[in-house]
Amino acid sequence: MPAFVTFGRILFAVLFIYTGATKFFPLQATADFIAGKIVVPDAIAPYAKQVETATAMTTPQLLAIAAGGLEIIAGLMIALNFGARFFALLMVIYVAVSTVLFSDFWNQAAPDNAAMVVDALKNLSIIGALFMIMGYGRATRSAETAYGDV
Repeated sequence: MPAFVTFGRILFAVLFIYTGATKFFPLQATADFIAGKIVVPDAIAPYAKQVETATAMTTPQLLAIAAGGLEIIAGLMIALNFGARFFALLMVIYVAVSTVLFSDFWNQAAPDNAAMVVDALKNLSIIGALFMIMGYGRATRSAETAYGDV
């Protein structure tokens, strides 16, 4: 059983490693997509301008780099089972926020929103798998012990 869990964890983490890496290669395309969906709030706009000036990059570019880096690092840590619970929690938050921001199926007409609904449901199942990683933890347990608290 532990071998299956390890293999499943590695295969699951490939999703995050791959999607994180794809955010870097067409960085400007990712930044343009983010810019079309996210508006910097007025409360943090001055700070965002300071960071933009310091890095010579736009806020959407910085967000694309941060999102890609988070996905790659979290994917590697989950695959290696090093801080897997913590990184799974980070990814639950990240996937939930990105689902709300980028899969806005509720703003589209019924036949046109089918792909967005499927994406939102896919993200919901990914969140479920991340909760399973958080619940399973680092050490292996017997099935009775693992499910005795439910």
